[in-house]
Amino acid sequence: MVKIEREIPIQIDPGENPFLKGIYAPISTEITADDLTVIGEIPRDLDGAYLRNGPNPIFQPRGRYHWFDGDGMVHGIEFHDGKATYRNRWIRTEAFAAEQFAQRAIWPGLMDRPDPNVPRGAGSDGWLKDSANTDLVFHNGYALALWYQCGLPYKLDPRTLETLGVERFGGKLERAVSAHAKVDPVSGELLFFDYATKPPYMTYNVVSARSELTHHEPIALPGSRLPHDMAFTEHYSLLMDLPLFWDPQLLERKVHKVTYYPELPSRFGILPRYGTNADVRWFEASPCYIYHVVNAWEDGDEFVMEACRVIQAEPGAKRGEGELARMRAFLRLEAQLCRWRFNLVTGAVTEEQLDDEKTEWPTINRHMMGRKSRYAYNSYVPHYEGLVKYDTLRGTSEKYLFGAGRTSNEAPFAPRLGARDEDDGYVVTFVADSAASNSSEVVILDAKNFAAGPIARVKIPQRVPVGFHSTWVPGDQLRAR
Repeated sequence: MVKIEREIPIQIDPGENPFLKGIYAPISTEITADDLTVIGEIPRDLDGAYLRNGPNPIFQPRGRYHWFDGDGMVHGIEFHDGKATYRNRWIRTEAFAAEQFAQRAIWPGLMDRPDPNVPRGAGSDGWLKDSANTDLVFHNGYALALWYQCGLPYKLDPRTLETLGVERFGGKLERAVSAHAKVDPVSGELLFFDYATKPPYMTYNVVSARSELTHHEPIALPGSRLPHDMAFTEHYSLLMDLPLFWDPQLLERKVHKVTYYPELPSRFGILPRYGTNADVRWFEASPCYIYHVVNAWEDGDEFVMEACRVIQAEPGAKRGEGELARMRAFLRLEAQLCRWRFNLVTGAVTEEQLDDEKTEWPTINRHMMGRKSRYAYNSYVPHYEGLVKYDTLRGTSEKYLFGAGRTSNEAPFAPRLGARDEDDGYVVTFVADSAASNSSEVVILDAKNFAAGPIARVKIPQRVPVGFHSTWVPGDQLRAR
């Protein structure tokens, strides 16, 4: 049964922008659907909800639309007792409400010049729309929706997906939260950083398991930077100062041009979880850029981090892609799985490439976050045509491809009820089909028999546009409130 909860007309002429057409095109309805059609059988020990964030713009952009500009929309599918229920909801940010009232786009986009006449928004200097469209983390019983650069964390009911307002962590949130906050599965603490074009260029923060901001520390950097992710272990956190950031001279003129400086090293700052700026120890490595960390852990005297290292930090545009060529080049996210070891006693750094394949959007069993893990589940890039399961202990991998014209994004791991080991569970993901204009599906893979293909395909009675990051909420926590 499908219930249309709300419809908002999409007022967009996509023109030649590929991220407003086809499998990326926004949809106009919020629905709730149960008794979904299933090819195969949903395992009864798959219990919880897969939530995925992404852009779903409503109004014609003021300038050139960037994929990260669109209004946030969360798509969720809840599994219980062998059945599934699908929901999707826009994230009701303050910017969403303002544009609904005005019935037009108010803020410029990532590829536009700042407008001093618009209300303060999000991002490193507050001139962009806070759409909360990028990541989702599950913390203290709620999903937190986060935005690409830095924005306010929006609290969502993980089951109904309704927006519950801004999470200010006991009223102590001073600035914003970066896209990739981390939750320690043991302590329940939330770790995050934010960054800005003016000092302090970065802050580092810890939030308790009960959503109280307990630690806020400015971090000294040489200038404005553009970090995207961080890492943590049982006792330490890692922050990044990478040589891809806005041109400082152009930034003074309010021109935000991302530039790569290969003459500079990559710097990784490691500090105790409740450390201060004075405690940060900076390690230098070869110049690179990192969008997404897989995991990190402590191994004797070493801090070990696995992440996806971008092959070409400032990628070259392809001919024939017009004024959007630079955006499309960056959004290919062509990267390879790598491992860094930082010796906390000697200061030595080692770097190792673990695979030649181009993969990104990594996920792991979240119970292993900050502790030594073995398995990772990545998407093939740049076309997101399949997934790969890495066994980094053995140095092996296996893959599953969706088929011609079919595309996915990040695919979280869902432990089965009573799971006995790290990969005892399932990998779930939304799949878009370029040949299906009115439907999508969720694919369920057995993580222990990954290459065999789906054990179930759940049909979604509307198209789910390709989006960004996801999370898995276990059933006992989903229904705890």
